[in-house]
Amino acid sequence: MKIIPASLFIAVCLVAGGRAAQADCGNVSIAEMSWASAAIAANFDSFILKNGYGCNVSTVAGDTVPTFASMDQKGEPDIAPELWTASVRNQLEAAVRSGRLIQASEILSDGAIEGWWIPKFIADANPDIRSVQDAMKRPDLFPAPKNASKGAVHNCPPGWSCRISTANLFRALNGEKVGFELIDSESPQSLDDSIGAAFDAKVGWLGYYWAPTAILGKYDMTRLSMGVSHDKAEWLACTSVEGCARPQLNAYPVSQAFTVVTKAFADRAGP
Repeated sequence: MKIIPASLFIAVCLVAGGRAAQADCGNVSIAEMSWASAAIAANFDSFILKNGYGCNVSTVAGDTVPTFASMDQKGEPDIAPELWTASVRNQLEAAVRSGRLIQASEILSDGAIEGWWIPKFIADANPDIRSVQDAMKRPDLFPAPKNASKGAVHNCPPGWSCRISTANLFRALNGEKVGFELIDSESPQSLDDSIGAAFDAKVGWLGYYWAPTAILGKYDMTRLSMGVSHDKAEWLACTSVEGCARPQLNAYPVSQAFTVVTKAFADRAGP
């Protein structure tokens, strides 16, 4: 995987317009998302724009859905260095067509792999568990932290688009009926901590995560099959839509993440 900094795109705009001076660059706001790779990208871009081009840079906390909505509707922040587009694809395409936003470089050039994961030691000890359907037959292997009589599926923190899709997939699998609870993470750190706690206690863990990430480099995890192929139309119409009435089981797409900038910022930066 190669991470392509947003500042490469922005630098081209600044240089093309002859705008290396601080007075010309002015104020730039950058969305700093709540996961590690996006935070690194935001801080890298901030450093380059401050020190290389004299910009007055501010970073603002964000996540995929609220950041996209703010950029689309309010024109701020100026830059989202790593916007995962699966859940906002139609809206992003409309914003690009209308000229409000510009989709620049693909920051994760090889894409990212999303899914439901379990510890490899659980997969090795239970070779019959290869899909999410298999895992949902064994709530006893994935005890809920506060109610061991129930299984747990760990969900994403607020603001992440995967919180919606994971909740819909949980409903499609009749999670509550088969003895599971959906555990909504309070923060990115609490999601990571739940994995670490499961490994420390040598107990099962089942939930959403993605690769490549530092956590999956530290802890040996196995991604489960969703048991079906990815249905893009269903994903856009229901899987990624909050409160969808009749969610169906679906596979995650190979996710793409792009640098997105507002047209107003590009106009300021460009010739």
